[in-house]
Amino acid sequence: MMSYAKRIVFAVLASIAMFTGTVHTASAAPPAIEAAKDEGLIGENINGYLEVITSVDPALKRQVDELNAARREAYAKLADQQGQSLSTVARLTGEKLVAGESSGRYVFDDSDRWVKK
Repeated sequence: MMSYAKRIVFAVLASIAMFTGTVHTASAAPPAIEAAKDEGLIGENINGYLEVITSVDPALKRQVDELNAARREAYAKLADQQGQSLSTVARLTGEKLVAGESSGRYVFDDSDRWVKK
C-alpha cells in the first residue's frame, strides 16, 4: 500500500508533467540552465526551486527566475487541487528533483549545504 506522502509525490509529479510536458521539470530547462548546472553555477534545492550557487550572468539569473516562477505556478495549482500547502508541494517535488539530479551536479539537500552528487 502506498503511503500518503508517496501518493502526494506521485500526484505532484503527475500534475507537473501535465503542466510542463515532463515529470522531471529540470529536463525541460533551457540549454543555458543545463550547461550552468553542469558547470556548478546553479543547482536544485530540496525546496523545489533552482538556486544560483555562485555569481552568474544576469541573463542566466533571469532564466532561473523564470523557471522558478513557472514551477511556483505549477506547485500552486497542484497545492490548490490537492488541498496542500504550496511549501509542501514544492518540498515533495524538490526531494524528487534532488534525488533524480545527474551525477556531478550540485544539490542542496537535507544536509543544509550544497553537495556534489
